[in-house]
Amino acid sequence: MGPAVLLAILCLRVTEATQSSDPSLDSEWQEWKIKYDKNYSLEEEGQKRAVWEENMKLVKQHNIEYDQGKNNFTMQVNAFGDMTDEEYRKMMTDIPVQNLRKKRNIHQPIVGHLPKFVDWRRRGYVTSVKNQGICNSCWAFSVAGAIEGQMFRKTGRLVSLSPQNLVDCSRPEGNYGCHMGSTFLALKYVWKNGGLEAESTYPYEGRDGYCRYLPERSVARVTGFSFVSRTEEALMHAVATIGPISVGIDASHKSFKFYKEGIYYEPKCSSNTINHSVLVVGYGYEGRESEGRKYWLIKNSHGKQWGMNGYMKLARGWNNHCGIAKYAIYPRM
Repeated sequence: MGPAVLLAILCLRVTEATQSSDPSLDSEWQEWKIKYDKNYSLEEEGQKRAVWEENMKLVKQHNIEYDQGKNNFTMQVNAFGDMTDEEYRKMMTDIPVQNLRKKRNIHQPIVGHLPKFVDWRRRGYVTSVKNQGICNSCWAFSVAGAIEGQMFRKTGRLVSLSPQNLVDCSRPEGNYGCHMGSTFLALKYVWKNGGLEAESTYPYEGRDGYCRYLPERSVARVTGFSFVSRTEEALMHAVATIGPISVGIDASHKSFKFYKEGIYYEPKCSSNTINHSVLVVGYGYEGRESEGRKYWLIKNSHGKQWGMNGYMKLARGWNNHCGIAKYAIYPRM
C-alpha cells in the first residue's frame, strides 16, 4: 500500500469523524485546542474530538444541574478534555497506606479552640501551583509542599523545592518514580538523605531520570515526620496548628478531573482507597456554619488551569469524604 493510498485512508477517516461530530461545537473545539495547546495528527483528530464531545456534554449537563441546585460545584472541560476515563486513571495508582503502629510518630490533637478559617497561603507558607504533567508524581509535589511550609515556619523563607529530586532519588526507599510513589517513603528519603534540593537547581522534567542530587546544593532538611491519626478532627487540628499537610485522596472520578469551583462532593468517592496526593493548605465554610457547607482547601498539582487556579474546596465533615484523613503526614524540623 503506497503513501498516497494511506493518506487517502487517513483523510477519509478524518472526514467521517468530522461528519459524525456536532457542528455546533466547532468553535468551542477550536478555542479549547488553542487554550491548551493541543495538536493532533490527522488520525488522532477525529478520535480526540469524539472523546472531547462526550466530556463536553457531561460537563454541560452537570452545570445545568448545578444551576438547578442539585450539586455544589461546577465543572469545566480543562486540559483533560480529550482523555478517556482509562487514560486519566493511568495517571494515578492506588497508594499503599502505611500502618500506624508507632504512636510516637502520630500527631495527637490537643483539645482546645481552633480557628474557623485557616488559609496558609495568606501567611506565606505556600509556593505557586505546579503541574505534574503525565508523570504520576503527585506524591512528590505533595511532600515538597509540606516541607516548603515547615521551612517557611522555621526560617521565614519560602523556597520552591524539587519534586524531580524525589522522583529520581527515592527509589531505594521503595518509590517508583513516575509510576507510583508514597509520601511516607518520600519523607523517609529526605530524612535519611539529609536534604533536598530546590526547584531552581533540580528543575522538574516530568519523567524518570537518574539521581543528580548534590549535598552542597541542599536547601531543606527534616528531622523526622508525623502521621495524623485518621479522623477529620485530628486533621483539622494539624492543619490549624502545624501548617500545610500532605494527604491522599480518591481522585479517580470524572467530577474531580473536570472540577472548576465550589465545594466538591462526589457520592461515588471512596473513603478507604486513595490514589492521588495533594496538600491541605486550609479549611473553612461557606454561608452559615450550621448549614454544613464546610470544606478543606487543597492545593493540587495539575496546573493553574485546573479548578480554582489550581486549588479545590473539598467537602469537610462528611465521613472522611474521598479519604481526606486516611493518609495525612507532615515533616518535622
